[in-house]
Amino acid sequence: MDAPSLHIAIFPWFAMGHLTPNLHLSNKLAKRGHRISFFIPKTTQTKLQHLNHHPHLITFFPITVPRVDGLPHDAETTSDLPFSLFPLLATAMDRTEKEIEHLLRKLKPQIVFFDFQHWIPNLTRSLGIKCMHYFIANPLSIAYLWNGPRQTQGGELTEADLMKPPKGFPDSSIKLHAHEVRFLAATRKLEFGSGVLLYDRLGIGASLADAIGFKGCKELDGLYAEYLESVYEKPVLLSGPLLPEPPNSTLEEKWVAWLGGFNPSSVIFCAYGSETPLSQNQFEELLLGLELTGFPFLAALKHPNGFESVEEALPQGFRERVQGRGIAYGGWVQQQLILEHPSVGCFITHCGAASVTEALVNTCQLVLLPRLGADHVMNARMLSRKLKVGVEVEKDEEGLFTKESVCEAVNTVMDDGNELGREVRENHVKLRNFLLSDNLESSCVDSFCQGLHDLL
Repeated sequence: MDAPSLHIAIFPWFAMGHLTPNLHLSNKLAKRGHRISFFIPKTTQTKLQHLNHHPHLITFFPITVPRVDGLPHDAETTSDLPFSLFPLLATAMDRTEKEIEHLLRKLKPQIVFFDFQHWIPNLTRSLGIKCMHYFIANPLSIAYLWNGPRQTQGGELTEADLMKPPKGFPDSSIKLHAHEVRFLAATRKLEFGSGVLLYDRLGIGASLADAIGFKGCKELDGLYAEYLESVYEKPVLLSGPLLPEPPNSTLEEKWVAWLGGFNPSSVIFCAYGSETPLSQNQFEELLLGLELTGFPFLAALKHPNGFESVEEALPQGFRERVQGRGIAYGGWVQQQLILEHPSVGCFITHCGAASVTEALVNTCQLVLLPRLGADHVMNARMLSRKLKVGVEVEKDEEGLFTKESVCEAVNTVMDDGNELGREVRENHVKLRNFLLSDNLESSCVDSFCQGLHDLL
């Protein structure tokens, strides 16, 4: 007999990189007959409507983003803001508590998924509703950086503490660089809205929730999920790798025409995330590195701070030198569709969770250039050290890369004769076949749903 369908409310952090994977998950749950109430900032709803494949089961509930001094009045997600204003958006999200309580009383879901809203568990408990802290990051990041033992050691965590994994951590292959540890130690002191530290938002949420959920599968992430289960003493469920759904749109004609002018697997595509721009120096080094490779390339980048556009920030003489074979583009691009194009042979990624998954199910080679976010760094280490499916761009002690290091990483994965490149390509083929195997995703989602039933 089939298990009865569930009613799940999903309330992601106000960032496209959180809203989109949560909607992918909603589609997979709705496909099994579960009803989803999806809480989303009002005008952002229009940007995601086309990804709702089950509108009869997935209902958007628009949330008004409250006014906060210093927050632009039309800002709804992190992509509308510089990083320095993200805490104000978190304060605005916290001020939706009354609206969320009203919605939950009216909708009466059985379980609520949340991520940065550390106050949800106390609210749902008072209403007799279960809740899950659902992370779009992989369990490795949380296991290494945020888990219970690190939280309860008392006092400030030093750089020396972060250089080594926490007590009982099950994997010795994960190593952090000094510049990453410096950054991570500093972010532990980062106030992230309403006077709450970012790490406390995550730690408190995970500690008080009835269960913890992650994007991931047992074969790749089970080790870390089991470790977290023992740390937090509560169920840790894996929802599957959340492979992107086939898009219901086609690639813009200008990109079809441009990419179509090159040989199969010859173009480098670089997409550096929709949020934090590179510094001017690193922006230039990246573009000069692409030029140095000699391959055709398309780089989708945000312009550095202090410039009005990507055009204005280009290195001197760059546009003329790469005419006809290289494009630096400042607008939004259809990443999933570009990665699927047969001309694309290499993808340079900032290692965000959704980008990594989209890349792994395609045939292009991976060059890893992680931004300094915790999960980006961990994704890069997992892909380069543990799974060995990509090559990381080398950085110096300050965390800076050069045009030469970008060029070298690209040439490693693109050169048929390079031994490391050959190993990485073979491993990528195996992992891609595994991720796309008939039963993998559906069995992951089935056992995730079973875990939700057990929780109730």
